Amino acid sequence: MKEEWIKLFQLFWTFFKIGPATFGGGFAMIPLIEREVVEKKKWIESEDVTDLFALAQSVPGAVAINSASFIGHKVGGVKGAIAAMIGVSLPTFLIVLTLGISYLFIHDNPKIEAAFVSIRATILAIIVYAAIKTIKTSIVDKTTFFIMLIGVPALFFIHPVLAIFFGAVSGSISVFIKRKLGYKITPGKNKEKVTSYTSNDYFIGDGI
Repeated sequence: MKEEWIKLFQLFWTFFKIGPATFGGGFAMIPLIEREVVEKKKWIESEDVTDLFALAQSVPGAVAINSASFIGHKVGGVKGAIAAMIGVSLPTFLIVLTLGISYLFIHDNPKIEAAFVSIRATILAIIVYAAIKTIKTSIVDKTTFFIMLIGVPALFFIHPVLAIFFGAVSGSISVFIKRKLGYKITPGKNKEKVTSYTSNDYFIGDGI
């Protein structure tokens, strides 16, 4: 029981530290989650972060809260999800409450306005960095590369949920076709391994 409470507190505290970085819709969390949850705590694999964020975007709600809840549930079940959700939400609540109270006194201050402009630029840099980190575990072959290539411009015209749905359908069709062509798809930890029935084994990222 003591170990369970320790893990729940660790989940709460980890996401409490990550919470203030949820500027930009939550995507700025990715580098911090990589560092805290993957590298330091080793609760999940780096590839799982990409899947969890994709899932978090495909359901209603804030990406930050959804992602924290999914990771918390994966690590500590329902209690873990609640601990992570409270942890990631509490700093934002406190910050918004403080800013709301003090807004009338600072909103006309040119120095404060300049600071927020700089914050937006910094958050953009963090999101770009998060995208680069995600690419390393998301684009594993030519199929996923072309899905990304089509999906980015498509997001200017369709809802993100539809983009995720079409991406999932495209991936399923791709695997179906490859199997029909005689390739055995074996999902691995970092990328899928494709084995031809008539040739030597090779990785999907190298040949398909």
